[in-house]
Amino acid sequence: MSPSHLIHTLGLLGLFGIVFAETGLLVGFFLPGDSLLVTAGVLSSAGNHHGLGHLNLGLVLVGCYVAAVAGAQVGYLIGRSAGPALFNRPKSRFFKPEHVEKAQGYFDKYGNRTIVLARFIPVVRTFANPVAGVSRMKAQAFTAYNLIGGLVWVVGVTMLGFWIGDSVKDIYLIPAVIVISFIPIGVEVLRARRRAASTPT
Repeated sequence: MSPSHLIHTLGLLGLFGIVFAETGLLVGFFLPGDSLLVTAGVLSSAGNHHGLGHLNLGLVLVGCYVAAVAGAQVGYLIGRSAGPALFNRPKSRFFKPEHVEKAQGYFDKYGNRTIVLARFIPVVRTFANPVAGVSRMKAQAFTAYNLIGGLVWVVGVTMLGFWIGDSVKDIYLIPAVIVISFIPIGVEVLRARRRAASTPT
């Protein structure tokens, strides 16, 4: 299902719900946050005259920002509540311990800045917040980084889509540009496979 179809089917509340789930709930790691924001930006642009529907840019930015920040805060509270047991949860269809380990690796390398950087890294975006809670990162520090990271991510990615909608006049090029937003996911998958291949059995 394409991001534009998701938005048309679920509406703005659905868009906000997906952003919230992807950043706050462990089962939301597979949701297309980046591509949805790009698509929402395209659908909000003044140059969107291709029958794709039109969204209010202000509502998109404010709603997605609130959803992204609130979702991350919930993820942080999940980590605080679960504690170290989060690292020991059994592998399932919707939970893989390696995702938590990947997020922890970013914390080991970048510290609290991970909360901002993770916004642009699929999967890590979901799991960094619970890991911050598990590690007992101070709530005030987490909230500050969360507010900054959510703002940069939502405004940056959505406005990229807005610019695309204004600049790309050929309707057939817009889906191609949106597909580009999936590149970070592909990069993460390739990295995970390389790490798995290089890990001694």
